[in-house]
Amino acid sequence: MTTTSNTPNQPADRVRLGSIQAAIWENEGPKGPFYSATLERSYRDGDEWKTTSSYGRDDLLVVSKVCDQAHSRICELIAAARAAQNSQGR
Repeated sequence: MTTTSNTPNQPADRVRLGSIQAAIWENEGPKGPFYSATLERSYRDGDEWKTTSSYGRDDLLVVSKVCDQAHSRICELIAAARAAQNSQGR
């Protein structure tokens, strides 16, 4: 699942599989936008939802798949940014 957001201080997109999520962050550089990703695992502690950057053995393949999908999504975002720049005559 991916979602897109352009709100300031919000990720440009997210990729989630089960409890593992990658947030994709857009930053502006001298050559245009560049992207990075952060990973987290959601879990429930009683009635409260929490997140962690610690992963168990059974999480690691899912982390790998989320990273693969995040990489693909970043490539799509870069291509879209380049296309937008080209259409503006840059």
